[in-house]
Amino acid sequence: MRITQGLEQTQFISALNSLESNIATNQNDISTGLAFTTPSENPAAAGSVNELDQVLSQSQQFSTNATSANSSLETESNALGQLQTQLQSLYSLTLEANSGTESASNLSAIGAQVTQIQNTLLSVANTQDGAGNYIFGGYATQAAPFALTATGATYSGDTGQAKVQIAAGETVATGDNGDVVFNQIKNGNGTFTVTAGTGNTGSGVIGNTSVTNAAAYDGKPYTISFTGPTAYSINTVPPTTGTYTSGQAIAFDGVQITLSGAPATGDTFAVDPSTNQSIFTTVQNLITALQSPSSSSTGKAQLNNALAGVLNGLTQAITNTGNVEAQVGGRLNAITTAQSVATSQQTQLQTSISSLQSLDYTSAVTTLTAQQTQLSAAMQAYTLTQGLSLFKYIQ
Repeated sequence: MRITQGLEQTQFISALNSLESNIATNQNDISTGLAFTTPSENPAAAGSVNELDQVLSQSQQFSTNATSANSSLETESNALGQLQTQLQSLYSLTLEANSGTESASNLSAIGAQVTQIQNTLLSVANTQDGAGNYIFGGYATQAAPFALTATGATYSGDTGQAKVQIAAGETVATGDNGDVVFNQIKNGNGTFTVTAGTGNTGSGVIGNTSVTNAAAYDGKPYTISFTGPTAYSINTVPPTTGTYTSGQAIAFDGVQITLSGAPATGDTFAVDPSTNQSIFTTVQNLITALQSPSSSSTGKAQLNNALAGVLNGLTQAITNTGNVEAQVGGRLNAITTAQSVATSQQTQLQTSISSLQSLDYTSAVTTLTAQQTQLSAAMQAYTLTQGLSLFKYIQ
């Protein structure tokens, strides 16, 4: 093959261009701090970095979800704390009203305090987060879920419960709907409730109630009927009869009920399975009872029985609120753990990505210096070769 001077020049210039391109690439790597900027420069490392970037992005999204959920749950926790405080205040006021020593004016004053607390409870039930969403509305977050009525309050939210993913395979509820927090409260002792007949004329007062044998209690409604001042009958099968003594428990079918005072012949006390009752209904029952006290023995018994029902309802509401608070606390703990794990994971992922993608500056600068020296030498050699010609040696 014949090598001409033109061909030599072309090959020399091509080599120079390649060297200049390598220098430019190295200079770009140094300026960006990256060992490669396109997958073609290092396909294997680029593929690993892409996979790690996807895992990192997912982990960061989980962290964002966890932060948002934590904020929502902190808002709910604060609201539940306020609710618990108000319920405890109502319980204390009810005990005070039920002491038997309060005058009508004092009962009225207690009723005024209860009304104020009722409004505070409504405000708590309609709590909004920083974005203006109603936290107890379920999925219906744009309108106030609760509104007071003559018998309690209506709930216009839904029973939904939003959840977000905070880790691979782990989700957490970001709140609780108002139906769970405020409405699904069992009345009575949580298993059954006892109420005095509206037509009672005696002074019988309901005391402690309990389940003594869960296996024997069938959950059916019963009625304790007084057939005389000291005689009662219960519609069990067969009927249960007994002699009444004030302050002593009446036991049947796995339950016992304590009555005190002097029931009149014909008075009744209904024993029914517990059902859900709104906190607002319990509070309204308290207000109603305090608004119309009577000084008669029958009237006092009616007030005592109404307040006993309120105390049971408040006890159940306090317990329910405590249970929800515990669940919220558990979710917050889960978020804290997930965020700690995610932070550690993200640090490891970023370290791995950096080890694959970050530039070794010392090596890169050394290489660049060598390339620049090589280019300079090549340019000098090229200049010298351009001055050589056979005609210079012909005399």
